[in-house]
Amino acid sequence: MGGRGRSRTQRKHFRQSRENVWKRTKSEDSANASSGDVIDNRNPSWEPFATQNPSFDEYYKEQGIVSAEEWDTFIECLRNPLPAAFRINSSSQFYKDIQMQLENDFMKSLQAEDTDGTEVEAIKPLPWYPDNLAWQSNFSRNQLRKNQNLERFHNFLKLENEIGNITRQEAVSMVPPLFLDVRPDHYILDMCAAPGSKTFQLLEMIYTLIEPGTLPSGMVIANDLDVQRCNLLIHQTKRMCTANLIVTNHEAQHFPSCHLPKNLGSIKEPGIRQLQFDRVLCDVPCSGDGTLRKAPDIWRKWNSGMGNGLHGLQIQIAMRGLALLKVGGRMVYSTCSMNPVENEAVVAEVLRRCGGTVELVDVSTELPQLARRPGLKTWKVRDKGLWLTSYKDVPKYRQSVATPGMFPSGKSYDLETDHETATEKKCEDSDGKSKNGPELMVDSVAPTSNLEAEVSDLPLERCMRIVPHDQNSGAFFIAVLHKLAPLPASAANQKKPTSSPEKTDSSIATPQDQTNEIKEDINGDDIVLSGEADVQISGTTPDVDSLDTGIDETHMDTDQNKINEQNGKEEIEPSPDVKTDAPTVPAKRKLQMQGRWRGVDPVIFYNDEAVVGRIMEFYGIKESLPFKGHLISRNSDKNHVKRIYYISNSVKEVLELNLLCGQQLKIASVGLKMFVSNYMFVSFAISLSVYDDVENKKILEELSIVKVKCVDTDDVFADLRLLKYIKK
Repeated sequence: MGGRGRSRTQRKHFRQSRENVWKRTKSEDSANASSGDVIDNRNPSWEPFATQNPSFDEYYKEQGIVSAEEWDTFIECLRNPLPAAFRINSSSQFYKDIQMQLENDFMKSLQAEDTDGTEVEAIKPLPWYPDNLAWQSNFSRNQLRKNQNLERFHNFLKLENEIGNITRQEAVSMVPPLFLDVRPDHYILDMCAAPGSKTFQLLEMIYTLIEPGTLPSGMVIANDLDVQRCNLLIHQTKRMCTANLIVTNHEAQHFPSCHLPKNLGSIKEPGIRQLQFDRVLCDVPCSGDGTLRKAPDIWRKWNSGMGNGLHGLQIQIAMRGLALLKVGGRMVYSTCSMNPVENEAVVAEVLRRCGGTVELVDVSTELPQLARRPGLKTWKVRDKGLWLTSYKDVPKYRQSVATPGMFPSGKSYDLETDHETATEKKCEDSDGKSKNGPELMVDSVAPTSNLEAEVSDLPLERCMRIVPHDQNSGAFFIAVLHKLAPLPASAANQKKPTSSPEKTDSSIATPQDQTNEIKEDINGDDIVLSGEADVQISGTTPDVDSLDTGIDETHMDTDQNKINEQNGKEEIEPSPDVKTDAPTVPAKRKLQMQGRWRGVDPVIFYNDEAVVGRIMEFYGIKESLPFKGHLISRNSDKNHVKRIYYISNSVKEVLELNLLCGQQLKIASVGLKMFVSNYMFVSFAISLSVYDDVENKKILEELSIVKVKCVDTDDVFADLRLLKYIKK
């Protein structure tokens, strides 16, 4: 907590990743082969993670996540490594070729054996994903890396992932975007986006249905709290070469709503007056116990307080998402947790706060081949070693922690008496651990058979749960919400606190290693970030090309916005190029014409008519391509601009609105890098998906690097290495 200039919670760099129980080092293998001893002599105390936790078993047996008859199958599945999965980029011109290679080559050449020795399909398409674009292998990620017979297939996956033709992603992680019903004209917000697999999937969707040679009229804003994970997000999505993406760096629960006052005076109005979205993906921070198969270290850390501690934050993020959603729009709320306190309890509380303005959509007929189970209507809350069936059972001193919204009915009661002694309060922690020792112990609780649990009167059966043993996957929870009318004033007004957040009870488990953990694969390598950070982008946004993609493959679900203990104070200072004679606005609140986040490169429209005109003439860019007014730079010094980015019309409208609203959006990345100057050379890279010129396409298909004459100098090399993105 202390320390001037340091974040509230110390964090490790993302390269210092979590130990992986499924992975054995070469030194261990050689030592075992020579000595026959299964324990590394250099570290005799080392033991594999125990894939069991008595508290976990007791908690989920009591909640009734699966029936008693299924329990052994369910728990055995959780203890096995997760099969590798990947998705073909449907907007790639080569996706048909990749499908044919998988079907005609790898499906026949690869073989796998089931646990009983029988031969099974090595790879197969996921039956529930449209058009056979998602595939799953019966090999774990460790097998793909270590098995020499799979080397060709593994190299194929790495190469195609690197150039953007496929994305390696957990199967259940692909599900939430499918229920958003995305169209090319939609404005989409991904609230907790890093590391970006779902964002990439959303971009695929808006590009798939458009005419070749055109840009979608919609766009995606991908947000994440942590600056390093924003870099991972940029690194993941840059493979798409899109001009329809903005990456922002905000707390999801306080994502800004850019809107203009009614009277703008003499200021020219932008294309939109308020930043609202047709679709919102709300994949919130969670305890992540649905990822046990790929992050087995969760077994030893799991306790019931983890979900309780995140419940309030999850409600805040979901409510903010609904506030930013247009009337008639759709939001998907999802977690990779099995805990009903993080799932059904959050959805129920959101529905209660919104009144009749939001409905829970029944999507049981969509994706019929996806095995899913209905949401729960009854559950219990575990706190301080006690099972609580109603808020009236909550001890008085725990009422600020175990809130009414955690229970099925959501009812609050006037509690007058305390139900526990001071001794109990002192001795027990939220997961039943003694504060005097680190050992994991089973919670000691009274029998619950005589407790009658509340039953929710909301249609929570319309939610869906994906459990691991149904289709050999991870676990996931999904709820689809439809906004019918503007939210009630009490629900919509969720202001950012100006003072330090109230400390939650220390017994609620919010472990540092649980925070900011990556949910999805990036370039096939899973990345885990531990701890929290005081997020500020200093200087220029780091070049994502410098990121090492060979990062350790442990994988865990993210907790992007941990309870109000991050990001410090977001500071804004006036831009140095603000004109003092800017027109005043006759409105109640003063309209800041320009502002800039401290330490973040500004977004400047590049409007040098002479230079832009010479570029268009030199490269033969036709007037039919929206070019003028669609170029930006990230340098306020117009005489030293080294990079020029191209943006779509939808992104342009958002940026214009953001400028008029005082740059409320803290933008980490925007646009497609098109022109780069360096000394006396200019590198030109253009995505031909937005350049509809048949004659030039033929030339560029034959040449990879062309020596041409420069606009301003004698020599230049045009770097045309984006030919793989040419649209047919």
